[in-house]
Amino acid sequence: MMVPTERALHEAIQVAPLDLPDDVKRQKIENLLAQMRLSGATARKIQKVFLSEMNKGIHQQDSSLQMENTYIPELPDGTEEGLFLALDLGGTNFRVLLLELVHGVIVREDVKKYHIDAHLRVGSGIPLFEYLAECVSDFVISEGLQDVELALGFTFSFPMIQHSLDVGILVTWTKSFNCPDVVGKDCVALLEEALERRGDTRVKVVAVLNDTTGTLLQGATQDPETAIGLILGTGSNACYLERADKVEHWEPERHGEREVIIDIEWGAFGDNGVLDFIKTDFDRQNDANSLLVSSFTFEKYISGKYLGEVVRCILVKLSKDGLLFTRETPESLLIPGNFLTDYISLIEQDTVDGGSTNAKEVLSKFNIIPDEDDLKIIQYVCEVASNRAALLVSICVATLLDHMKREEVTIAVDGSLYKHHPRLQSWMKQYISLLTPARKFKLMPTQDGSGKGAAIVAAIALRLKKRLESAK
Repeated sequence: MMVPTERALHEAIQVAPLDLPDDVKRQKIENLLAQMRLSGATARKIQKVFLSEMNKGIHQQDSSLQMENTYIPELPDGTEEGLFLALDLGGTNFRVLLLELVHGVIVREDVKKYHIDAHLRVGSGIPLFEYLAECVSDFVISEGLQDVELALGFTFSFPMIQHSLDVGILVTWTKSFNCPDVVGKDCVALLEEALERRGDTRVKVVAVLNDTTGTLLQGATQDPETAIGLILGTGSNACYLERADKVEHWEPERHGEREVIIDIEWGAFGDNGVLDFIKTDFDRQNDANSLLVSSFTFEKYISGKYLGEVVRCILVKLSKDGLLFTRETPESLLIPGNFLTDYISLIEQDTVDGGSTNAKEVLSKFNIIPDEDDLKIIQYVCEVASNRAALLVSICVATLLDHMKREEVTIAVDGSLYKHHPRLQSWMKQYISLLTPARKFKLMPTQDGSGKGAAIVAAIALRLKKRLESAK
């Protein structure tokens, strides 16, 4: 396939003009939102910057991309057998899972959810890990497996540095957690020590991972061509299979590994300023209103946690400029965080269906009774912000595909934004194809990588261990 010219690419990624009877008003709105629309040339520039940051990160040079070695050197191959545990920790609720694999296929899946009270999420980390161990023991004993040796994969969805497959050093807590004495410590060792102090089970933590890596692995059980994992939900991240000889950060002894999963941690892409050329006034306001200012730059353009706030900032500006709503801007719309990304998905569904029922319902939450112009403008704003998010994700995925140079790649995708937004998937298919027309790819929805993927990693870890022991 031919690579499209910059003009053809530019035309293909543009949102259709706003349809308003008042040309002056329409032009003012489009001029204001012009900064949200990316040109073909800008898309290509982002590709180059992302690739440069990837290469710097993989060679351990200063980069906004962590490019973390997960030390997972292979994917499930259908030989996985037995019972495996998973602990999925990423928020105030967590899960313990038991999976039984036969010829790599899940034939049994038991799950139990637990809640972490607020007092355990702050202060010393010892009570937190004691509680995690208590819940693991509760689950294992309830399954009648307290005397069975069980391998556990630990999904720890917080920024960490891995020194090996079973060593994950916490860099910083996020969300509602703040246990300072755990920062800089190995989360696997803390969990293992807590389990050993109890002494009532035979659980061994054999691997630590994040939900993105788990998504890739879970996807690989569905499609052997899976080589990229992508999360597009409240947050966003991606991982991929990299040639092992390109990876410089490798602390344990190498054993002839050909590939390894690299966790990109792309939510921080641009934290060092390399993406400032696309930052709009609305993005600056979104950043200023966030909990962690000047961090998670890329995530703030694309993820469910922030996309609604970008739209809210735009709507407030339009309203204050007299271009939206006939009355004064509603007080509730002035409150940061009040316009949820779920509202965008609902309004976008109206655009797909050709109606405005959802938009009216959303605006009623703010005590707004819109006229026809208001509805068109709000739908247009949601489309522009959503389209930019889809394009930015697509640019990075296309860059990954070109970098990997595989004949065909399946991209395992999970996350609430991807699932619920009615147009994100179709835009991504279109834009990735435009940006890298020579690459064959497939977007595959994948569920519960953080749970099932962790158990699969435990199975792979045991296989690797047995292989190394038999080679001695």
